[in-house]
Amino acid sequence: MYFAGDRQRIWKNPVALVLAVLLAFAGVAAGAAPVAAAEPSRQVQRGGYQELWVPSSMGDIKVQVQWAARGGGASLYLLDGMRARDDRNAWTFETNAMEQFALDNVTVVMPVGGEASFYSDWYNPSNFNNQKVTYKWETFLTRELPDYLANFGVDRTNTGILGLSMGGTAAMTLAAYHRDQFKFAGSLSGYLHTTAPGGREAIRLALYDAGRYNADSMWGFPWDPAWLRNDPFVSAPQLQGLSLYVSAGSGIPGMYDHPSDPVGYWNTTMGMGLEFISMITSRAFQVRLMTLGIPATFKFNATGIHAWPYWSAELWQARPQILNALNAW
Repeated sequence: MYFAGDRQRIWKNPVALVLAVLLAFAGVAAGAAPVAAAEPSRQVQRGGYQELWVPSSMGDIKVQVQWAARGGGASLYLLDGMRARDDRNAWTFETNAMEQFALDNVTVVMPVGGEASFYSDWYNPSNFNNQKVTYKWETFLTRELPDYLANFGVDRTNTGILGLSMGGTAAMTLAAYHRDQFKFAGSLSGYLHTTAPGGREAIRLALYDAGRYNADSMWGFPWDPAWLRNDPFVSAPQLQGLSLYVSAGSGIPGMYDHPSDPVGYWNTTMGMGLEFISMITSRAFQVRLMTLGIPATFKFNATGIHAWPYWSAELWQARPQILNALNAW
């Protein structure tokens, strides 16, 4: 299955559209940047950009960081999508996220890697593709990374987390289980009811298509409790009192969609299907929160497909709520 950022390849795989209608979890990272490895300075950082190599059980993980303009302790984690690459987080390449927060008193944290991981702790390395290490992204994002950033004056108890597509699903799950860390959680075109009928099968297909990842290595067989644990719809009660932001488009092409060739029309069609499914699961999540009496900001736009320009624009819309939740103006 191919998603935003891999559009030049979508037309080669007609099966992808069928899988998308089942349910797909998407997003990519692209580009490359010079690496400047850093060790904890134990000094508060004030503004500027830096690339860190953070120790973890998975090995050293690259993290792109824009430090808070005035040395504040708040931070915002921006999570990538299904096809996250190991050279650069797509928020730095596909959007103007860093510019949006350049003058704000919040450190923007963009971890690199995590392709098809759902940013969770897996049971085993994926055996289908001979993965070398076991993904432990939840451990990294909630223990190893905040502990490391504390050396730079970043407060591990005043963090927001937001992601697109797969990253949006993960953001809600991580926030639900780590309330001591997160004060804000946001999902942009995420899939927020992953164990709905067809959800497990769709995830299995999407992981295999993304790089021959075996979903059994991630959360076990379909009846394993890990599947329910990682469904934001199921863990929704634990979000009570958290600042929440959820958005999705309708799947109808909008202002950023101007296909001009067969590949462009195919990609737009794919984006339409992906976003429609995101909208359906996000609506279900909205009803779930309403029945629980949990307030949240929901934005369901009349147009918009599964594509980076919409996520960049939506981040700007979420920015005031993020800064308020973190007291980071």
